[in-house]
Amino acid sequence: MILIPFPEMTALAHDIGGSMGAQVRQLGLHRFPDGESLVTLPDGLDGADVGFVATLRDPDHLALPLRFAAVTAREMGACRVGLIAPYLGYMRQDKSFLPGQAVSAPLFADFLCQSFDWLLTVDPHLHRIARLEDIFRVPAMRVATARSIATWISREVPDAILLGPDSESRQWVAEVAGMGGRPFEVLQKSRSGDRLVEVSVPDGVDLRQGTPVILDDIASSGRTMVRVVERVLAAGVRPPVCILIHAVFAGSAYNEIRSAGAARIVSTDSIPHESNAIFLGKMIGQAVSAFLATPPLRDAASGTGNPAPTWTGPKK
Repeated sequence: MILIPFPEMTALAHDIGGSMGAQVRQLGLHRFPDGESLVTLPDGLDGADVGFVATLRDPDHLALPLRFAAVTAREMGACRVGLIAPYLGYMRQDKSFLPGQAVSAPLFADFLCQSFDWLLTVDPHLHRIARLEDIFRVPAMRVATARSIATWISREVPDAILLGPDSESRQWVAEVAGMGGRPFEVLQKSRSGDRLVEVSVPDGVDLRQGTPVILDDIASSGRTMVRVVERVLAAGVRPPVCILIHAVFAGSAYNEIRSAGAARIVSTDSIPHESNAIFLGKMIGQAVSAFLATPPLRDAASGTGNPAPTWTGPKK
């Protein structure tokens, strides 16, 4: 197995490679003054399994270089070409909310399927789309972070009371709370614009009995997290800890959440950021090894077969 990281992903690629005995090779990515890209791959790909490591926080910027890299790897003799995308962009636009809107999630999935034989991602934002295999026609695996987050909370915030900012967060909050044996509540959210958000007041749990921990998969504009922090502080309890699976943090979102009064902001390293404190390299490496050993992927890249299940960690 040869891992080839895109910019900013070298450290995570080495963590992944170290857990599965894979080599890590350097990618050349040059941007010309007119905005076009030149991708240069390392030698020695003939007969190898190749996995590109690229987090898709800025998918428009990386889409064509990813396509160029995948096709070139095959031209150089790679037997299977996969994508390890810790953060998978474009999953939130899963329906047309207004006439004429593109439904981006299946369109972007189809684009990636044209380039790669398999895909592995971390906790994709699936709401109206139930499973990755509903939109990916190549084998695709979801790596779940719940156990890693629950372990971090048990160690760093043992008296945590978990809060999910909206119904979409329930899938993560309930699982993490169950693993750690902690109480939780899922709030109600209404959004009237990219930065116009209202969140209900926590009333299902007694926040005075512990440390509020707000958990969500993504903070993009950061407004949802800001509103929950404000609601928690208005209740007269201690400042909350905020945990994000994916540190998207568009613009000044990170600083706005801090300024709202969060005691600490923590994220996984699916997207490189100063808030990274929950590290996924070992878990992703174990998942890739298990994934590549499943029947649909034992044969050379055919792009067919049933996707592998969600990876939650090695069996005890």
